[in-house]
Amino acid sequence: MPSNPNPIRVLIADDSLLIRTVISTMLMDVPGIEVVGQAADGKEAVRMALRLKPHVITMDLHMPQMDGLEATRHIMSVCPTPIVVLSSSDYGTDHNIAFDAIAAGALTVIEKPHGLGASDYETVREQLLMAVRLMAGVHVIGLPKSPSADAQVGPMTALLQAMINRPIRVVAMGASTGGPPVIFSILRNLPKDFSIPIVILQHIMPAFVPSMANWLNTKSSLPVHVAREGDQLTSGKVFLAPGNTHLTVQPQGTLHLDGSDPIGGQRPSATRLFQSVAETFKADAVGILLTGMGDDGVEGLAAMSQAGAHVIAQDQASSSVYDMPKAAMDRGIVDEALSPEQIVNRLIKLHHHNKSLQVG
Repeated sequence: MPSNPNPIRVLIADDSLLIRTVISTMLMDVPGIEVVGQAADGKEAVRMALRLKPHVITMDLHMPQMDGLEATRHIMSVCPTPIVVLSSSDYGTDHNIAFDAIAAGALTVIEKPHGLGASDYETVREQLLMAVRLMAGVHVIGLPKSPSADAQVGPMTALLQAMINRPIRVVAMGASTGGPPVIFSILRNLPKDFSIPIVILQHIMPAFVPSMANWLNTKSSLPVHVAREGDQLTSGKVFLAPGNTHLTVQPQGTLHLDGSDPIGGQRPSATRLFQSVAETFKADAVGILLTGMGDDGVEGLAAMSQAGAHVIAQDQASSSVYDMPKAAMDRGIVDEALSPEQIVNRLIKLHHHNKSLQVG
């Protein structure tokens, strides 16, 4: 059988020879994938990334000379490359570092294999193969910056004021590949007295959802929680959808976890979340679709648009993967295409809009 003339070139970075061997074994003889190098520390990973030009790098966190976080920062500054962080699901403290690496430009985090005899070997292998194949096609871009003067969006124009003439009662966001650093950038720049509840659906391995919430909590001025059955939407609180269950919003702003079938292969599904927001809040809501693969969320955003809600999509220039926002744009349901910085500024304007209506 002839070899693939354009294989996905993978660089493995880990200080453990055993783990490097396990990862290499998982990828070995897989059609279309080639392991082009193995780095035993962060400095070597940076040098090999420059020399070998891999399509994907698997990155350990704890390495001598230079750790995985610092190596990620260096690689993203000198030769931006899709990076998959490998983190043990057993160590919560490692997860904050993993998400710091994502904020520095890594695309996703998956569970680290523990050894050739691990009972979940095949599950972890499938996750690794899926991540490598998906991330290989991603064109990595610069990281979102803090809002600046040149990132300002327009004021609450007469048209927008007419569209949004009542308080916004919820902001719903959906994201997939490349989403965590964008969510991080948005939340950290919102004011402490932000007056609107936020619900977020991020496609990520279920084991890492609590860690993502904890990481965002340490970075944001707003409290971030993994949503639980019966939680009540509260001004300025952020709720993150848990893994493997749909998150929906019910009347009176109560959160409900729905274990029904996946939608478009996704559970949780941004479409299910957006549909419930449309049913419950009608025009008194904002739907935001961020970077990600596929088209999850588009049908739900269409329902929000039909109900009169304000719909925002992340713009192409700032999206790591433009599939989801583009699908929404192509449907003609997007009111504004904005960068993360502009999304922050729009949300702040809506926050002041809410405050002005409360005063009035």
